[in-house]
Amino acid sequence: MSASARLRAALVDGFTAEDAVDDPAWRAAALAVPRELFVGSFFVPVPGSGPTAYRPVRRADPGWLEQVYSDETLITQLDGRTRPEDVTGGSATGTPSSSSTLPSLVLRMWQQLGVEAGHRVLEVGTGTGYSTALGAHRLGDANLTSVEYDPVVGAAAAAAIGSAGFAPRLVIGDGLLGDPDGGEYDRLIATCAVRYLPPCWLHQVKPGGVILATLSGWGFGFGLVRLVVTAPGEGRGVFMPGYTSFMIARPHDRPPRQSISLLPGDERPSRIDPEVIGTWTGSWVAQLAAPSAERMGAGGHQILWDVATGSQARTAPHPDGGWTVVQRGPLRLWDQVESAVEAWQRAGEPHQEGFGLTVSVTGQRVWLGSEDGSGWNLPI
Repeated sequence: MSASARLRAALVDGFTAEDAVDDPAWRAAALAVPRELFVGSFFVPVPGSGPTAYRPVRRADPGWLEQVYSDETLITQLDGRTRPEDVTGGSATGTPSSSSTLPSLVLRMWQQLGVEAGHRVLEVGTGTGYSTALGAHRLGDANLTSVEYDPVVGAAAAAAIGSAGFAPRLVIGDGLLGDPDGGEYDRLIATCAVRYLPPCWLHQVKPGGVILATLSGWGFGFGLVRLVVTAPGEGRGVFMPGYTSFMIARPHDRPPRQSISLLPGDERPSRIDPEVIGTWTGSWVAQLAAPSAERMGAGGHQILWDVATGSQARTAPHPDGGWTVVQRGPLRLWDQVESAVEAWQRAGEPHQEGFGLTVSVTGQRVWLGSEDGSGWNLPI
């Protein structure tokens, strides 16, 4: 057995119970598809240099193959343009814009999608092509279409998928618009995050079909939803347990901005501990309440800045205990966040599986507990 095959088998056997992949067909796919074909080089963070410095790792580097078969996300592009092979110095700075997601998550999502023999699947976000190859192994080439936004990333993925022996239909285009040729699909899986489910997805997936996608936004909250299409343009879904995050689709990303100046405003005591919106589900709740706000800061010092209106909110610990908040602008961002967090706390602070999503022709609403409970409209 080759070193690659041994490492691949160890990776599959080592998936944790939380991320268990117990479907034999998906385990067979993971054993059959060599991940090294899709991540010939990648970036790793430079220790002690802050969150934006990365060092390229290439095939000739010691430990390269072992890192490829770690159950970790491997960054393959920065700022939408810089690849590891483009770096001539020791490191590069930038924001990750493409990656090979940790294999256990990729396989868990494919399993959660619930595909069956003969299903036609649309994948949004080809990325490196590793997930696409897994899907082609399970479904057959003829039943899988994958759409990639970035033509450079898409070309590299096509070469890797071909070298792995697969030939699904690959499209370069905006996956948020679905399949440019239309068509009826049984399943849709997205390997990028979105602020809302694009309406065309709910028309290209037939009634009874399933959409699996990660909802996110500018507040760094994430929730994986499994939605069943009930009629063209309509559906109902529940959020899945665990922790799923993806890079946000580029058309849904925050627009560029200059540095923010924190200005005077109205000050009052905060009813909630600001640190709660730095937690996994707390950040999700805050994002639902203030969907066009960017979140910055940490701990008791949280900053919200609304991209659409310039409204601001910032918190700080009070010397005598508790916290204060300063708000400015037409939106009282902290008022909105406080109310949402308090509703979540009254419900017992459930994880994401305590939330659901209803999509209709009039909008998309995330609800807590039940459809007639507390809810927030997504920013369509």
